Amino acid sequence: MNIALIAHDKRKDTLVNFIKNNEQFFSEQTLFSTGTTGLRVMENTNLQITRFQSGPLGGDQEVGALVAKGQMDAIFFFRDPLTSQPHEPDVNALLRLCDVYHIPVATNTESANAILYYLKNHKK
Repeated sequence: MNIALIAHDKRKDTLVNFIKNNEQFFSEQTLFSTGTTGLRVMENTNLQITRFQSGPLGGDQEVGALVAKGQMDAIFFFRDPLTSQPHEPDVNALLRLCDVYHIPVATNTESANAILYYLKNHKK
């Protein structure tokens, strides 16, 4: 499965910990990420990730392009709902594409656990 990993700055540690706790599953997938998030995950795990630009520099849109092409199976996007993001239109566009193409998106640990359970039990 193709899975994207994205996290706002204040949620990067949470995503890294989630990925570390589920590293075996993620090691069996093809992973993509925005720049800094991917680097942080790779520094803290043994995972290899195709990294795009940082989110504000177009990384969210690069992930969105894969969604629109039917090349993404799930996205783990740990968002910070309490901090204004300068690239909020890009974030909204990515989430809209996920809705259009029926791609599951986890925005916090609880929804990530639910999607992870689904992915483990409903492999494509």
